[in-house]
Amino acid sequence: MATFLLVHGAWHGGWCWKRVAKRLSAKGHLVYAPTLTGLGERSHLAGPEIDLSCHIKDILAVLDTEELSDVIICGHSYGGQIITPVIDQRIESFHSGVWLDAFVPEDGQSLLDNWSPERIQKIREKVLKVGDGWKIPPMKPEYFGVMNQQDIEWVRRRCVPQPFKTFSEPVQLTGTWQSLPRKFYILAELHPNSNFKRFSAPLSQKPDWDVRSIPSGHDIMVDKPDILAKILLEIADL
Repeated sequence: MATFLLVHGAWHGGWCWKRVAKRLSAKGHLVYAPTLTGLGERSHLAGPEIDLSCHIKDILAVLDTEELSDVIICGHSYGGQIITPVIDQRIESFHSGVWLDAFVPEDGQSLLDNWSPERIQKIREKVLKVGDGWKIPPMKPEYFGVMNQQDIEWVRRRCVPQPFKTFSEPVQLTGTWQSLPRKFYILAELHPNSNFKRFSAPLSQKPDWDVRSIPSGHDIMVDKPDILAKILLEIADL
């Protein structure tokens, strides 16, 4: 029996893992898909003080309170900003790390540092105009390439604003995370606005990384749950 810890991306919640979690649980594995503070069913806790450190503590708290070990952790998109420092701080707790069309930050780097100055300016303007000065409105599902119309409606209903500090706070890393023996990167081939190849391409040249791609939009766990669950099950058998 394997233990999976699935970390969602920006604007989403634990709800987005429902299809993948069902498939993993059906094989007898333990699955945790927590919702980060201020998002999903915890959106009532949102506030200008919520930052990246808060979300890192959310996941560390799951590890500690559930006393988890030999964990396969999977972070989607913004979730890469979270699982990287979590592994860095608790590397002994992990079997594998999976960056799912995700950011792979360097020490001292915020999520905003991966975007162009023009895009950062647009985000800041949205925060000021429609985000009460501290939150980022959700991106449209179509921007991420969600494929099915019903899924588009589901994702649109469930996504909520993201606290800005989660994007602007730099990550703090010692580099310990890089010694995790099993590291995987999964690229969404059909993300229409993707720039995640800037992570997958160089990582594919490193012998300690296994880089794969899936013919899917950015929300792989929504678009292609069967394929993603199959890959995660393969990783559990390693």
